[in-house]
Amino acid sequence: MNIELLDSRRLTGPNLFWGLPGAILDVAIEGSSADRVIQVWSKEVAGLMKAVGWPVEHICSRIFDGGVSLVINAPIDVLYAACELNEVAFNRTVASLAGEPLANLNDSVSALSRLIASEGKPALLDMQAAAAHHQIPFLWDDDEVSVGFGKTAITWPAGRLPEPESVDWPAIKSIPLGIVTGTNGKSTTVRISAEILAAAGLSAGITSTDYIRVGEEILDRGDYSGPGGARTLLRHPQSEAVVLEVARGGLLRRGIGVERADAALITNVAADHMGEYGINSVAEMAEAKFIVRRALSKNAPLILNADDPESVRMAATLDNRIIWFGLDASHPVLHSHLERQGQGAYLSDGWLVLAEGDKARKIVRAEDIPITFGGVARYNISNALGAMALCSILGADDESLAAGLKSFSGDASVNPGRGNLYEKNGIRIFIDFAHNEHGLKAVADTVRAFKASRNIVLMGQAGDRSNEEIGAFLSAACELAPDPLLVCDLPGYERGRLPGQVADLICELAITEGLAQESVKLFDSPVEGVQYALNSAQEGDCMVLLALTQRAEVTELVQKFVAK
Repeated sequence: MNIELLDSRRLTGPNLFWGLPGAILDVAIEGSSADRVIQVWSKEVAGLMKAVGWPVEHICSRIFDGGVSLVINAPIDVLYAACELNEVAFNRTVASLAGEPLANLNDSVSALSRLIASEGKPALLDMQAAAAHHQIPFLWDDDEVSVGFGKTAITWPAGRLPEPESVDWPAIKSIPLGIVTGTNGKSTTVRISAEILAAAGLSAGITSTDYIRVGEEILDRGDYSGPGGARTLLRHPQSEAVVLEVARGGLLRRGIGVERADAALITNVAADHMGEYGINSVAEMAEAKFIVRRALSKNAPLILNADDPESVRMAATLDNRIIWFGLDASHPVLHSHLERQGQGAYLSDGWLVLAEGDKARKIVRAEDIPITFGGVARYNISNALGAMALCSILGADDESLAAGLKSFSGDASVNPGRGNLYEKNGIRIFIDFAHNEHGLKAVADTVRAFKASRNIVLMGQAGDRSNEEIGAFLSAACELAPDPLLVCDLPGYERGRLPGQVADLICELAITEGLAQESVKLFDSPVEGVQYALNSAQEGDCMVLLALTQRAEVTELVQKFVAK
C-alpha cells in the first residue's frame, strides 16, 4: 500500500466540486482502495471539523485514475487553517490504514483551534455578508478587499476594513463581465471581444495568457489567466466592461476568480495538459472547463460551441440557459434549439448571423473579418461567432458587433502568435501558437486552403506532454505534408525530460509517419529553425511556424525578412 500527498491548496472561488471556498488535497494511491481511503478520511475530517466548530455537511471527494481528491468547505478567512485541518485528517487516515498509532486528537484540535483563531478575520466575513446583502460584487485576496467593479470599486487593505454600515452601498456598481475558457481560441476570442466592446464605446478590459489590458493600455505582461489578473482588472477605475480569459490551470488550482458573471463562453474542449490535477481524459477536461458555469445566475447564459462534441454532451446534463454558436445553421443541436425559441449565432451563406427563434439578423460577412483570411480560416469564424454572441449579452448592438469584427486585424500587434500571416515575393509565413492536436488540425485546414506549392513546418513541444499527445500533435502536422519538417528543441521547457529528448522523439515519430529522413531537420531552438526556413524559402512556399517559445524573437526575424 502506498498513499502519497501530491498537493494541498486553497480553493478560493467556485470550483470543480461546488460553488464554495475550501481546501483540497490531491492524493496518489497505489495498492489500496480509494473508497477505503475516502471512508476513513471522511470520518477523520468530519470529527475535526465538528471539534473546531465548522459545519460538516460540505465534505466531498473525487476519484481519478491513480488517486483521489479530498475536499472540505471553510470560511474564506481561515482557508490556510482549513488546509492544515485537511492535512491532519489525511495523516490520521494514513496512520489508521497502516495500523499505526494515531496522534492525540485533543492536541490536534487544540493546535487547529489556535490556528483558526489567529487567522480569523471577522471584519472580512462581515464585509462579504454585507456585499451579498446589497447584491454588490465582492473580491478579496490576502492583501486587499474590494466591493464593486470599475470606477465605483472601493478597495481597502485586507487588515483595515471599515464597518459595512459606513459604506455608501448605493454608489457602488457592477460592470458587464464575461468569462472565456476552452482548450483553443481563448485569447483570440477575448481580444475580438475587446475590439467589439471598444466599438460600442466602452473602455474594455481583458486578461489573457500574454497580458492584462484596459483600453489600449497594457498594465502588465505575463500570464494573467488566473484569479489575480481578474481582481486587478475589475478593480481598475478605467474598466467599463471586462472579458476574462480563464485557463484550466487556474480553474483547477484556485477556482474562478469571480463569484458572478453576466455570461460565460466555452470555445471547445480537447485533449491538452492531461494528467494534471487528476484530469486524465477529455471528458474530465470538459468538467474542468465547465467550472465557469458556477459563476452564472439562472438567467446569465452559458455560450457553447455546437460543433464541439464534448460541449454538446455536457450541455445535456445542465439546466443553464444556453446560447449555441456554430458553423452550420442546420446543425441538429443549433436547429432544434432555435426551434424552441432559443438564441444562437451561426454562419449562413457567408454571413455571421445572430438569431432568437425564427428571428435572424445578419451581422457581418465572414470574408470581411480580417482574421478569417477571406473566409477560409473557419476556426476563426467560430471564434468570431462566440465573441459576437458574448458581446451581444454584454451590451454591444449589431452595428458595434460588425464594426468590431471588421476592425480586428489579428496581426502580431494585437494577437501575437495566433494566426499572424505575412507575405513577401510569393512566400506566405504563418505564425501560430497551436500546441495540441486539436489546434493544429484547425491551422492545417486553413493552410491547405492557401494551396502552397510546399509547406515548411516548424514545430517543437514541451516536455510535460505525454508521448501520446506528442504523437497526435506530430500527426496533425503531417497533414500538411511538410517538406521539410523543422523540429526544434525548446530550451527551458524540458519539464521533467532531458534536453533534446522531446525533439528526438518528434523526429523518430516523423519517420514512422512516413516522412523521408532527409526532410526532417533538427535544431537547438525555434530561432535557429526559423532562420533556416527563411533562408531556404522559395516563391509559392508557405512556412507554418509553430512558435511555442521565443515567439517575440521569431516574429522579429519574420518581420525583418518581410521588410527587406
